Amino acid sequence: MVVKGQKNRKGGPLRTDFGLGGADIVTLPQARVRGLEYRRMAKQGLNPRYNAKQEIPTFEEIAQQVHIERLPTWKNAKHGQQWINTLRDYAFPKMGRMPVDSIGQPEVLMCLAPIWTEKHETAKRLAQRIKSVLDVAKSKGFRSGENPVTEIKDAKVLPKFTKKTKHHAAMRWQDAPAFYSDLKARDAMSALALRFTCLTAGRTSEMLEMQWPEIDFKARLWTCPAIRMKGGIEHRVPLTDEMLAILEPLQAVASDYVFEGQKRHHPLSNMAMLMLLRRMGVESVTVHGFRSTFRDWASEVANAPREVAEMSLSHKVGTDVERAYARSDLLERRRLLMDRWSGFVNGETGKVVRIG
Repeated sequence: MVVKGQKNRKGGPLRTDFGLGGADIVTLPQARVRGLEYRRMAKQGLNPRYNAKQEIPTFEEIAQQVHIERLPTWKNAKHGQQWINTLRDYAFPKMGRMPVDSIGQPEVLMCLAPIWTEKHETAKRLAQRIKSVLDVAKSKGFRSGENPVTEIKDAKVLPKFTKKTKHHAAMRWQDAPAFYSDLKARDAMSALALRFTCLTAGRTSEMLEMQWPEIDFKARLWTCPAIRMKGGIEHRVPLTDEMLAILEPLQAVASDYVFEGQKRHHPLSNMAMLMLLRRMGVESVTVHGFRSTFRDWASEVANAPREVAEMSLSHKVGTDVERAYARSDLLERRRLLMDRWSGFVNGETGKVVRIG
């Protein structure tokens, strides 16, 4: 575009390129109107770069743009969808249509205050996501000044919330062998999955989404990929005879997933094992609680070193510096512990192995 009456450094007509805005924010009709406005200004000798009135997008428009831009960075598709859903449910109804430069502390508080104590974890995530959207808006020149989310936090406007630790109901380790014996008499896929969960002390999601390439029968090892681990770090699980006795027959099912659900090549529902517990009359125990059952047994009966027991649960052990130097996952020591746990759960009481 040539600006009337203005020259460049060489004395020629001043030509300038102007962006009309991203396609995800500016529609084609809006771009045409904006382009016409720029041409009229240029003919009048006004440089659109300094004289055009900038059209401010809404909070929802910027949020949708941020969501699209960050799609490649999400841990998985579900996490990406949760990110935008939180804003959709709690922020868009209150300030989604507002120009992003007009949002301050009152608007943010309208979103956060109603759920700050009732749904505190959701409110914290919402605050982080609102802050990200407003930070991006500022970086694109649509806002100025401090982020209102930061101001609210620094001023301690919202009440202090003390999180109450919620423990998953767990079975006493003394009751595990009798329960496992009852479970072993059942041949449903949910029973097999629950047996394997008890033996490995794993998390439900790690178990249900397990696929055959993760299993190395020769090395007697299951490697759960980092993307499925809570801590985002690959976790190796030593396989005992009892675990292999569950897995080996399931190869004949030829499914993508080790524990196939009702739909072909789909995993079991994440409620399948819990519903099985209820059908068995075990009302006060959760599937996740078997991790606590294992941990109590490892401490009280096996007298296992803390780092071995914690690593068996895929927990981080020590400070960041300590972990930087202690890079071993103690696989062989954990193998001894899991062998002993399998034996205990399966009623084999005569075998004693020292875990040092």
